[in-house]
Amino acid sequence: MSKRARVRAPELQGRSWINTGGKELSLADFRGRTLVLDFWTFCCVNCLHVIDELRELEQKHSDTVVVVGVHSPKFVHEAEHAAVVDAVERYEVHHPVLDDPELATWKQYAVRAWPTLVVIDPEGYVVAQHAGEGHAHAIERLVEELEAEHAAKGTLRRGDGPYVAPAPVATDLRFPGKVLALPSGNFLVSDSTRHQLVELAADGESVVRRIGHGERGFGPDGPGADTGFSEPQGLAALADGRIAVADTVNHAIRAYDPVTGTVETLAGTGRQWWQGSPTHGPALEVALSSPWDVAWWQDRLWIAMAGTHQLWTYDPAAGTVAVAAGTTNEGLVDGPAAEAWFAQPSGLAATADRLWVADSETSALRYVERYVERDGEGDGKADGAGFAVRTAVGTGLFDFGHRDGAAGQALLQHPLGVTALPDGSVAVSDTYNHALRRYDPATGEVTTLATDLREPSGAVLVGDDIVVVESARHRLTRLRLPEEAVRVESVAHRTRRATTEVAPGALRLDVVFEAPRGQKLDTRYGPSTRLLVSATPPELLAEGAGAGTELGRDLVLADGVTEGVLHVSAMAASCDDAPEIEYPACHVHQQDWGVPVRVTASGTGRLGLVLAGLDA
Repeated sequence: MSKRARVRAPELQGRSWINTGGKELSLADFRGRTLVLDFWTFCCVNCLHVIDELRELEQKHSDTVVVVGVHSPKFVHEAEHAAVVDAVERYEVHHPVLDDPELATWKQYAVRAWPTLVVIDPEGYVVAQHAGEGHAHAIERLVEELEAEHAAKGTLRRGDGPYVAPAPVATDLRFPGKVLALPSGNFLVSDSTRHQLVELAADGESVVRRIGHGERGFGPDGPGADTGFSEPQGLAALADGRIAVADTVNHAIRAYDPVTGTVETLAGTGRQWWQGSPTHGPALEVALSSPWDVAWWQDRLWIAMAGTHQLWTYDPAAGTVAVAAGTTNEGLVDGPAAEAWFAQPSGLAATADRLWVADSETSALRYVERYVERDGEGDGKADGAGFAVRTAVGTGLFDFGHRDGAAGQALLQHPLGVTALPDGSVAVSDTYNHALRRYDPATGEVTTLATDLREPSGAVLVGDDIVVVESARHRLTRLRLPEEAVRVESVAHRTRRATTEVAPGALRLDVVFEAPRGQKLDTRYGPSTRLLVSATPPELLAEGAGAGTELGRDLVLADGVTEGVLHVSAMAASCDDAPEIEYPACHVHQQDWGVPVRVTASGTGRLGLVLAGLDA
């Protein structure tokens, strides 16, 4: 076995520890164990995917491996300690978490993206770093090698880890996600952390029934009491009276029949969609990725596919699914649906002519509408028709806050829900601002309807009232729609990340990827890597923007633009390097980076980003 590169791991620094029973930990407490640091933030759906990917590794190697989450916030709300504690419970994080609001450990480990995994061997040396999703198989192989190596050296220490489970709390709901008003006057709520649907009486409090056995699981279809969900979210009424359910972590769309009490899977395979997977076809044969909300519009069930930054549709008549909008690139780009960019769409609301979208990671309110192109010949005949994506509020991935007024300068903070109002305006569940906001297309104004709502994630209109899901207070809250707006002090923020100083002119971009041991790049059907580069503002790049198949590229920064953000998206596919295996197991590794840069004479001429491995 070749000698493995390694560097001494920096100490872990942060505000406090969670899931340790109040004990403060240091690197020395993990000596003798393989330590996996998971740099995450709870707004990030890709980070949530990685938490789920690591569960099997944690269970299988519980006596030799410790996973430590290093919570490194993007949004201001995520820097609140109570919010991090809530997120750890909400997503069933069963390992120690270091709350690092100042990004001290993030900086020590030179992390550039959420999520990033760093592997530290039993002697305290960094031996691998992985950015993005899809690395669990590689880390497990590395863990097995480290177990054998350090058992032979006598430096492996087996035993229980430092995780201490928090005391359970008795509430009827636990971090509910979305709500739907039923024809009976009752409410159906997705009780996400309890993996159930809950029907509440018209008072919004009394439990009528629970659907789902309450343990994380997928299926079986049949009686609701016997089926499993996994962190369900969005709910929407179908034409046949059933309720569509976004079964988020099962990567599926389910249907609940309130008359018979049965549950059926409509779409999804139970596995997560990866680059290269089908994007249309029979609904039960095409994988989905973290569907977060659903809405019926234009004779289809529209799906906010948070995991791929897209909108999909389900056609019940044909039994098919298909991508309807978005490219899988993360950001805010308007235009024809096939060319638009989203960033974790998480809430949907349909009106006659628009589908409203809460695009959470860009802190934006957006919408889809039909458009008709004329052929330009003056005869009034349509040349074509389709869907277009527009932005009402929001500017991109890095600007957020709480500011009312004209939509062009208004700010939201990670909204998860949107609700159509009778007057043509929409209410926005402005989740990280703990507020209910209103956007009026007629005036182009944004106002605040209510504050002091703890992480509102969805709402439904009931007569003159609006019933809001207060997710972090574990309840529904009924409000009378106010006639006047609430006055709030305006605040604006930008995502805090270290700026990389780069030299003017030529800049070499290298995405580091080392295939896991025993694997090689999969070139059987063409190039196995992909690189997409863009910039904000676009004028930052004179040369080098666009897509390609090499993981290295020579960029040229334009004269006169002194700062901006480089957006880099990389993908690599690796397969088992075993010629005797006819169908080797293959894995996709992918990550998006947004790297703030400042052009200075003393800056670097090379930008290295680690997808997997170590940057020499």
